[in-house]
This record gives sequence, structure tokens and C-alpha cells, in this order.
Amino acid sequence: MENFVVSARKYRPSDFNSVVGQQHITTTLKNAIKNNHLAQAFLFCGPRGVGKTTCARILAKTINCQHRTSDFEACNQCDSCLAFNNNASFNVHELDAASNNSVDDIRNLVEQVRYAPQQGLYKVYIIDEVHMLSNAAFNAFLKTLEEPPKYAIFILATTEKHKVIPTILSRCQIFDFNRILINDIALHLKYIAEQEKIDAEDEALRLIATKADGALRDALSMFDLIVTYSSGNRLTYLETISNLHILDYDYYFKVVDSLLAGSISNVLLIFDEILKKGFDGNNFIVGLSEHLRDLMVCKDPATVDLIQVSESARDRYLMQSQQASVSFLLSALNICNQCDIQYKASKNQRLHVELALMKMSKLPQALTLAALAQEDSKKKG
Repeated sequence: MENFVVSARKYRPSDFNSVVGQQHITTTLKNAIKNNHLAQAFLFCGPRGVGKTTCARILAKTINCQHRTSDFEACNQCDSCLAFNNNASFNVHELDAASNNSVDDIRNLVEQVRYAPQQGLYKVYIIDEVHMLSNAAFNAFLKTLEEPPKYAIFILATTEKHKVIPTILSRCQIFDFNRILINDIALHLKYIAEQEKIDAEDEALRLIATKADGALRDALSMFDLIVTYSSGNRLTYLETISNLHILDYDYYFKVVDSLLAGSISNVLLIFDEILKKGFDGNNFIVGLSEHLRDLMVCKDPATVDLIQVSESARDRYLMQSQQASVSFLLSALNICNQCDIQYKASKNQRLHVELALMKMSKLPQALTLAALAQEDSKKKG
């Protein structure tokens, strides 16, 4: 039986062109190789799962490639590339600073730096989670980082740049990685689904991309989980919301329709159904806030692109946004926000959310009365 390889490893980019959502980084690194402007030390920083270690490995492979392509990518065919792809390269050394953070660990690394590569141009040292190094380890590393041998290149990666001491920062060329956009993650998931011959619904992939919060590795882990759960070659929206325990946005459309109709009973019944499905009141109110925000940005054609949903869902948002006034949406958002802030302090959390829903269901009536009062005052004036 063949061992299963998770998608995050199986589809890990092998060249700069296949890196998702970090074009500003990959373009700069390729130009540095092209113009022979490689720094002696790099610091890759950004959130988890956005490609820091992947880019470090690609850079290490590319600069030692014996037959680089015309657009300065690794050939993946020379001895150096093959050794790297098989984890057998003597020119690339990876150190996990989370578990090797003492002075002795750094001294061992500095000792290795003294020896020139027997094959290839550079020895590359990739230090992951570098912010975990102790202050003494950082200080032991300073001199080597500032004046390394010409064949040594250091690539430091961290999720917490503010914990890296300024003397280290000043010796590195700093690259800030972005969170990956929902569209980019969804497209990458679609590509993987096609490669694996999985029939995946676009809405399901977009939901996974949204839940991943900009981290491609998280998205791939969720994708693997749901494919396993569905036990077949089909990935549906309903299975995705069930597995990720996400509230179907249909509920939010129903809630807002009931609020606009001023129906307290309908709103309370929908909320009761949501609680019976095992969802938390705080998650519901946060989700309703996001839904109201999306309706607000749909009010203006200039901001419609700010909502990251499928075309069919976008049409529903546009339709419902036409039925709700800006005053209603702003007031409802304010009530939701206050409910979220005070939720944890409340002794009766269900009643706390229900009270917010009741207030919102009376907003259309209150706004109508306010508008009538304003017209009367104008006539009398």
C-alpha cells in the first residue's frame, strides 16, 4: 500500500514560478540571482503557511543549480538539483531554532561555516523560527552573520519579526511575506483537485480559502481532511460546512430578511435552530457582523470587489443590500459589535444575543418613525 503524502508536501512549489501569492518576493529574488546581487543574509518574515521556508529552499536550490533556465529558475535535472530534491544536498543546512536555540547550537553552526563547499558555489544555512534563539545565541551569531565567508548565505525565517533583536535585523535583507489572497488559495486548491481527479465545488474551495485566513498550508490541511471525510472523489459545499463546523450563509440571509420584515418571532426561531445545530452564540453574532459588513460594501459599486464570494453568492448579496438602507446596516452593525464586545461578560449569553436580535428587528420601524418625524419638522419649519 502506497503511503499517503499530505497535499502541503506533495504540491510544495519546486521553483519560484509555482509559489502562490508572493510575486513581489520571487521577482526580487530572481532579479538578485540574475544581477548577481545576492545578499549575505536574508530574513523572511510573515504569518504561518505563506511560503517562507519554501522560498528559502527554492533560493538555496537555484543559486547552486549548474544549468539555470533562461528565466533564472533551477533546472531540476543537474546533480545539485537532484541531490537537493532527494534531501541529500551537502550545501543546504536547515536548523530549527525552536528546538536548537542555545549558544552551543549556534557555535556548532558557526564551526560548520568555516568549511567551503566541495561542490557548488554556495553553502546555504536556513534557520527556521529564528526568533526562538536566546539572546546569548543571537550574540554568538552576530559576527558570522555580518562577515560570513563569500560562499556562505544565511536565510532566517520567522513569524515574529519583533522578537528578533535589532542588531540581527540590521545585518539582513528583510522580506515581508503577505497573507495569501482568498482567490489565489481557491485557484490553487482547484488546481490540486484537478490533479487528484476530485470533483470539487467552487463554493466549497472558496469556503476553505476563507477559513484558512491567508495561510495556504492551513487551506491544504483542511482540503485533505474534507476529501478524506467525503471518502470519494467529490468535495461539496454542504460537506465542507459540516466538517469545518461553519454556519451556512443561508442562515444569515434568512436572519436579515426577518430583521428587515421586523419579525422578532422569526429571528428567535432561526437563532434557536442555529443553537440546536451546536453553534456558539458568539460565533453567530460575529458571522452576522461579517454578513452585514458585506451587505454594506455592496451598496456602492466601487466597493463590491471587497467581498470575496462566488458569483452566485455575490448576486444574493447585491439583491439583499438593495432591500436594506445604509442607516439600518450601520445601526445593526453597531448593535452586533456591542453584543460581541459584551458577550463574554454576560451571565445569560443566549438572552444577550436574543436581545441584540430583538433590537435589530425593531430598527426598520424606528428608522421609519424617525424619517416621518424629520419630514414633519421640515413642514412645520
